[in-house]
Amino acid sequence: MSEGIVWLVGAGPGDPNLISVKGLRLIQSADAIVFDRLVNKRLLDNAREGAELIDVGKIPGKRINRQEDINSLIVGLGHAGKKVVRLKGGDPFVFGRGGEEAEALVEAGVAFEVVPGITSAIAAPAYAGIPLTHRKLASSFTVVTGSEDPTKPDTSVDWEVLANCGDTLAILMGQSNLRSIADALMKYGRSPETPVALIQWGTEPYQRTLVGVLSDIADSAAAAGIGAPAVTVIGDVVRLREAIRWFDSRPLFGKRVLVTRTRTQASALSDMLTQRGAQPFELPTIEIQPMDDYAKLNGALKNISTYDWMVFSSANAVDVVFDRLRALRLDARVLHGVKIAAIGPATRRRLLRQGIIADFMPTSFVAEAAVSELGGLGMNGMRVLLPQAEIARDVLRQGITEFGAGVDAISVYRTVTPKDTAERLQDVLAEGIDIATFTSSSTVGNLVELLEDNTSALKDATIACIGPITAERAAELGLSADIVATEHTIAGLIEAVESYFKEGG
Repeated sequence: MSEGIVWLVGAGPGDPNLISVKGLRLIQSADAIVFDRLVNKRLLDNAREGAELIDVGKIPGKRINRQEDINSLIVGLGHAGKKVVRLKGGDPFVFGRGGEEAEALVEAGVAFEVVPGITSAIAAPAYAGIPLTHRKLASSFTVVTGSEDPTKPDTSVDWEVLANCGDTLAILMGQSNLRSIADALMKYGRSPETPVALIQWGTEPYQRTLVGVLSDIADSAAAAGIGAPAVTVIGDVVRLREAIRWFDSRPLFGKRVLVTRTRTQASALSDMLTQRGAQPFELPTIEIQPMDDYAKLNGALKNISTYDWMVFSSANAVDVVFDRLRALRLDARVLHGVKIAAIGPATRRRLLRQGIIADFMPTSFVAEAAVSELGGLGMNGMRVLLPQAEIARDVLRQGITEFGAGVDAISVYRTVTPKDTAERLQDVLAEGIDIATFTSSSTVGNLVELLEDNTSALKDATIACIGPITAERAAELGLSADIVATEHTIAGLIEAVESYFKEGG
């Protein structure tokens, strides 16, 4: 049996993009991942297929996984020869009990390494626009646990010293003792007017920041419902927040956005939304499936030299065509002499991945406008191959035919509703949706079908469509589009949504 190893990996404070490169690579290759409650579950999506995922999160007042049991678990996995990632929120050695786990591994003779993470003590204030140090305001900061009640006679935290240090305090796990902490600091000399910030769920799209002063922060926190997890920052640096806040001042900050693209395509849109502070909820309403029979496409590809043009209206069609070429033991060389049209930049980029530079891309990606531009290329007498979706509109085929071309329109893939989407729909709606995004007519139609035509579930949501055709389909189904992208691309959709909310939408 090969020797096992345990990596104590800091997952960072919440934003999954803040994990280290090394930490991410270990997640991708681990046999087992033992993770805490505050670890962003999106990180687990990077685990390899077959990896064992073990939740040992401790829920205050509910489930308790004793530290001794967690130690025994990772030791046992190590002895079993596993490559184990012990994934811990923040940094393993900053109030993460990573030191105790390392001691247990040493005692058991299990190899281990430590991969540091960004502690919430630094990240949460940074995302709230609060630097812990500043040349004019604070030359040092102290990170301290707030889980010990200052009124206890045996507390290990010297609140008198901290009250008189003068610089910034960053307190973790202090919500339940906030009033006692504030009273202790004031008792030992900190001014009641000292600025304080509470940052709940730091670095997440639903981050909340409350600013007050030492004398009233406990009452303000109770009134606002600020709970754990939260970082408390005490000191003059809190005054800088209004000037340099950046994370929670973006137009899409905190917006809950429904993403209805296919599972493989959703991540690009979700990433763009997350970068702008939104909280994406991925609910793929379409799934790309192969056709039952590719005889017609195979025949066309074997005789591709008889065509003058091949027009791709989607990136999915590109993928299918090149998959079929490989299945026929052919490659891009057979396209010699055939001109290639790409409807849209995503389709053009997908062609580039196959080593093909499109000869033509229309300036507008709506089929009606694209047809007009294609007609200007002199289609009369040409033979055109049009690989497309099974439910594609007939606009391209009909329009090119009217210009005198012979068009072979071949269905190369179909779209269906994913099996597990209906189960997840109610959970997503229960979270509340601020914006619903639609990137094709199919995404609208399938979602409304899942809603059993009850579009009232989205009555309070802003409806955003990638283009006029999608917006028309939405209107037919009872969803009036508030936003229609001018540029009919994912980037164009994001820009339109951002502009809408910048203008007070």
